[in-house]
Order: sequence, then structure tokens, then C-alpha cells
Amino acid sequence: MKAYIIRRLINMIPIVFGVMVITFVLFRMVGGDISADIAGKAASAQTIKEIRHEYGWDKPLFFNMQEYHQSGIKGLFDSQFFHHMYSCITFNFGKSIRDKRDIWTTIKQRAIPSLSLTVPMFFIGLISAITLSLIVGYIRGTIGDKTIVVICIFGMSMPFLSYIIFGQYVFAYKLGWFPVFGYEAGLAKIKYLALPVLIGVISGLGSEVRFYRTVVLDEINADYVRTARAKGASIHRVLFKHVLKNAMIPVITRVVLAIPFLFLGSLLLERFFGIPGLGDFFITALNSSDYPVVNAMTFIGAILYVIGLIATDICYALVDPRIELK
Repeated sequence: MKAYIIRRLINMIPIVFGVMVITFVLFRMVGGDISADIAGKAASAQTIKEIRHEYGWDKPLFFNMQEYHQSGIKGLFDSQFFHHMYSCITFNFGKSIRDKRDIWTTIKQRAIPSLSLTVPMFFIGLISAITLSLIVGYIRGTIGDKTIVVICIFGMSMPFLSYIIFGQYVFAYKLGWFPVFGYEAGLAKIKYLALPVLIGVISGLGSEVRFYRTVVLDEINADYVRTARAKGASIHRVLFKHVLKNAMIPVITRVVLAIPFLFLGSLLLERFFGIPGLGDFFITALNSSDYPVVNAMTFIGAILYVIGLIATDICYALVDPRIELK
């Protein structure tokens, strides 16, 4: 397994490199020079020039031939592209254009509110979806099964934004059960996170139950289930030990690949509820064309996603002895 992990880690290098190249092309070549936008409409040419120099945008895109002739091979790589690559590799993303704060420090600070929201939402949603799917799979074909499937389809058809607006208006504004907006550190954050977590769980329950129900139905019709029931095993034991255990491969695929995105936060929930997490940080950077922040978040997201793929393969081998990683 060690050889497999090392080989996969090596294979992830060109994938992450490709993401870095695409990010550079989109924001530095296609996006154009935003120095004038940063300086403002009334800024002088000298101010714009200073801003371009501050962020290194006055350097050549790929190779600096002028520096090469002056200082040799080292000067050849004094360009925007290689500075972009170096900042990603060293996690030295520089400062935000919008608030001039160190990006890596801000990411570490905002990761806590994001995880405070996404981790409870993830585990509550996962446990609820799997439990409900096992029950629905067992009572397949009945009125209860069909009713829950219809509710799930209806829930999947509803825009995510409608859940947020309904939850804020009814539960926060009208009933006053939760705060409408805000965030506090410490245990006080629970009252601010309760409603966003509830909305996140309910909005995703429809698609999750539909997926896990299909997985359960593939297993519940197998011979080993009938054998276990013939031996007198309880319904609880059959569903949660035998069926769930044999359905772990597709469950792991969905679960492990979702874990990296927990660190990136929830864009809409953080934005509408005033949670200072990474999702709000990222969408603010997009709206303000804060290229260094977008670059940092994209790079970290690519790293987490590739690591999630490797973790998925490892989990396959752990739950199924027939799978051997070589």
C-alpha cells in the first residue's frame, strides 16, 4: 500500500500543476490588468504603475528576457508565472488586494467558522440520510416508501436559496427561534449556527436519501439478506450490520470525496447568515477580483480534492479485503 500511496502522490503533481496553470491563464491573461480598478477612476498613471509594481504585474508573463541578459539564468524566471507557482508551492500567497491582510493567516482564521458550520451539517446529514435510506429500502414498494421518494424529489427540486429565505423568514424573523444574522466566537456560536446547519441538512437530505436508497436496494435483494432473515436475525441487525457493511463502497465514494469541501465552507449559507468563513471569503474575493485570494483558495481546493481521491482508494481497501492496492 505504501508504494501505491507514493505513486498516487507523484501522480497528483501534474493535476495540481494543471490547476495552477489554468488559474494563472484565467486571471492574469484572460482577466487582464486590474491595476486601474484597484487604484480608482481618479488615480494617476504613477499610482497605477506603483500598484502594478507592488503585485509584480509589471513583470513579463512567462520569461523575463531582460533580466536574463542582465543576471543570467536566475533572472529568466523572474516573471509573473513563476512567481505564481512559487507562491502556491510555498503557501506564501501574499496579501489580499481588498483588505491588505496576509492571505494564509486569514485562511487559517476563517477555517474555524467554516468547519463549525460544515462538520455538524455533514455528520448530521450523513447519519440521517443513511438511516432513512435503510428504512425506506426495507419498506420498498409500500405507501411509506413512495411518499418519502416523492418528498425527496420535491426537496431536490427546490432551489437552495429558497430554503435559506424560508428559514430566515419563518424560524428566525417570525418565530424568533434563531438569530437572523451574525456570528460569535466560543459556545455562543451555537445559536448562530443552529439554523444554517438545519437548513443545510434538510436541503441536502432529498438527494442523499435518493442515492443511498438505490445503494440499499441493490444489497437488500441479495441472497445473504434472505439467509440472515431465515436464521432469525433482527431487522436492525440485518440493515445496520449486513446491508450497510456491504454497501460501504459507494457510500465511501460519496462521503470521502465530500470531506475536502468541508474546509472550503458553504458559500450561500455563510453569505446570508454572516458567518465569517472561507466560503464568504472566497465569494467576496470573486466579487472584488481579488486574484491572490482566488488563487490561494483554488490551489488549496485542488490539493484537498486530490488527497480525497487517494483517501477514497485507501478506504476501499480497508472495508473490502478483496481490494488490494499495489
